[in-house]
Amino acid sequence: MSHTRAALGRFAAAVAGVALSVALAVGLTSSASRSPGSAHGRLTSTGHTTTPRVPAPSPSGPITPPSAFTLLPATGPGALAPGSDSGALPADVLVADENNHRLLLIDPEGRVRWQFPASPAVPTASQFGPPDDAFVSPNGQEIVATQEEWDTVSLVSIAGNRVVASYGHPDTPGSAPGYFSHPDDAMLLPDGDLLFADIINCRILVLSPGPFHVVRQFGTTGSCYHNPPADFGSPNGVFPMTDGDFLVTEINGDWVDEMSLQGHVLWSANPPGVAYPSDANEVSPGRYIVADYSTPGQVVIFDKTGRLLWRFAPTGAEALNHPSLAMAMPNGDILVNDDYNDRVIVIDPRTNRIVWQYGHTGVPGSGPGYLANPDGVDLAPPYSLLMTHAATMGHP
Repeated sequence: MSHTRAALGRFAAAVAGVALSVALAVGLTSSASRSPGSAHGRLTSTGHTTTPRVPAPSPSGPITPPSAFTLLPATGPGALAPGSDSGALPADVLVADENNHRLLLIDPEGRVRWQFPASPAVPTASQFGPPDDAFVSPNGQEIVATQEEWDTVSLVSIAGNRVVASYGHPDTPGSAPGYFSHPDDAMLLPDGDLLFADIINCRILVLSPGPFHVVRQFGTTGSCYHNPPADFGSPNGVFPMTDGDFLVTEINGDWVDEMSLQGHVLWSANPPGVAYPSDANEVSPGRYIVADYSTPGQVVIFDKTGRLLWRFAPTGAEALNHPSLAMAMPNGDILVNDDYNDRVIVIDPRTNRIVWQYGHTGVPGSGPGYLANPDGVDLAPPYSLLMTHAATMGHP
């Protein structure tokens, strides 16, 4: 998403004077109030958060298959930013560390427990471009990774530690069959079909597994304006919802739409005060979260009318810098990849504080504790996005 977002975002003027984080609206998981003098965006001391977190619930539904990850030993103290609370995470975090060309699984203590490719020298590395997003498959056995800048989508076998399928032509954008132009946020549906937004082509595609073929397209190729489902303004995300529909994000005009895979659009809204909407997804029924891929960036929760419910927009040294994905976790905290700040963070929305951070703010690197333009996150099973939505994801 990174460079494409920057290019596409030039149509929108920067949002001036974004207010500091406003009070939480009705519907957050805790009614505890914030201290009026709290410094937004600062890490709390470990074990001394203002509001106790809600324990992560046990996952419901079918029995979760055993984890396919072969974890590295959990040794050492980890490499979190000072003051991080490891209790802020219910599970390990999968990070698409784009500029380092790797996927990482980081535990709540800040230790790398799994990496792909395991080494740049392995043969799979030549098939795997810089990952923009990565999500664990509904069965927990694969990772679907989008390489937006390479115009490809890959399926990675977790246990096999290799690419098992690849779609698109590396570094060759196009709109003809078999070609994409900056695909984004690929989602593997329970039946094996692949759903993703094809940004520059302004379309949403459903691909059938096996020999490449498109089984459904939403939007008109090259027609880049808001008129869903016939036309989409540079869509950059299609995320599953609990009612079986999907949440589509359109960059042009700041739009978010709820749409079924039969092409029925239920509503469209403008997330309030957002210059560059990125990867809108559902917090809970009637509440939606979106990252503003801008500098300073922000994270916004809104309803289907576009009404603001919550905003996190710190300024100064604490400002977000092109965050591209924000997701609510089972305990009510918000997981965010803050791309240009080279970090993944957790925000406690009850206190509007960053309570967990992996990565050195604004300092890219590849060693322990460092990231370089992390552009996507997911939680490890059983809390991963596609596993928790597997029972509700629809199909054409």
